[in-house]
Amino acid sequence: GMRMRMEGGEEMQGAVGLRCTWDILPPAGMQSKWVRLNVGGTVFLTTRQTLCREQKSFLCRLCQGEELQSDRDETGAYLIDRDPTYFGPILNFLRHGKLVLDKDMAEEGVLEEAEFYNIGPLIRIIKDRLEEKNYTVTQVPPKHVYRVLQCQEEELTQMVSTMSDGWRFEQLVNIGSSYNYGNEDQTEFLCVVSKELYNSPSGLSSEPSHKAKVRPTLL
Repeated sequence: GMRMRMEGGEEMQGAVGLRCTWDILPPAGMQSKWVRLNVGGTVFLTTRQTLCREQKSFLCRLCQGEELQSDRDETGAYLIDRDPTYFGPILNFLRHGKLVLDKDMAEEGVLEEAEFYNIGPLIRIIKDRLEEKNYTVTQVPPKHVYRVLQCQEEELTQMVSTMSDGWRFEQLVNIGSSYNYGNEDQTEFLCVVSKELYNSPSGLSSEPSHKAKVRPTLL
């Protein structure tokens, strides 16, 4: 402390000596750089610096020991009643800022832990990944449904303009004038329209319905 520094040399040396043993045997308090965490029976060793990468997280508050009176095991490790399987990716994210998962590991499981430990950036990364995954599931592959409609030339514009949502005009085939109405020739057309049906994750085909387009969806 300050007092030691201001007084004579002997006490200074004492203080320096003290500081050396300090590094060799860190006390269980704030001075220790290393932190042991016992997560659901598995012990993880990490540093305060790593745990405090995310200032708002439960882990940062834990090792600062401010508001959380956490239980410790016989080795002095903080006891946390959570699944150790998913703690690995959490700790690694704090170490290097990337989300790395084994192939068997569910993102949902890590998300659950990220939310518990309150690690904002990681929560966002996983939610983005899950959305991408759902999006891919939803979009692949759309089934095309085709319809062929027969109509006369004068009905054509009305038919195309009143096509319901989701139907797309594909092709027009002129099949010639097959009837005489009085003295007017009416050209007949075959009109090909298509619609994409997406397989949604629930397994039901979802079509954009007219109602959904008019009414803003409630989040």
